[in-house]
Amino acid sequence: MSVLQGFEEVNMTAPRGKLTMLVTNDVVRFNKATAIALGYPAYVKLLINDKTKQFAVKPCKQSDANAVKFSKPEGKQTASVNIKDAVVLDSVLKYFNFDEVQEGQVAYQSMQGTFYSEERVAMFSVADAEAGVMKKRGRKKAAETDGTE
Repeated sequence: MSVLQGFEEVNMTAPRGKLTMLVTNDVVRFNKATAIALGYPAYVKLLINDKTKQFAVKPCKQSDANAVKFSKPEGKQTASVNIKDAVVLDSVLKYFNFDEVQEGQVAYQSMQGTFYSEERVAMFSVADAEAGVMKKRGRKKAAETDGTE
């Protein structure tokens, strides 16, 4: 019997930082830590467990059925990963209700995820979702003028 029986090596490829999935009416966003944990995959499969209301993200090949474009290569992915695909949004949005918000704001639901390194899967649970409101990102629309002064 070894003195090291029961010990496990420290996994040096464990993600640095918390995995986060953020959902709005327009986008499913994964933070950079999620891309790092999954190994910056160009494509993933988004899996949904309807009974447990959980989402799983698993790297795949472009040629795989139901592959969704995900990350740029390491060094090129400077920020979060945004998925705006209508099929993905429809599949995910049915699990959330968003409050009405003021002009210039966006309601969201955010979930912390768990990474399973042995299967290279990030998992997020609707039960852990926290609602919030943030300012809209992107360019501000130019003020409309009616031509009168």
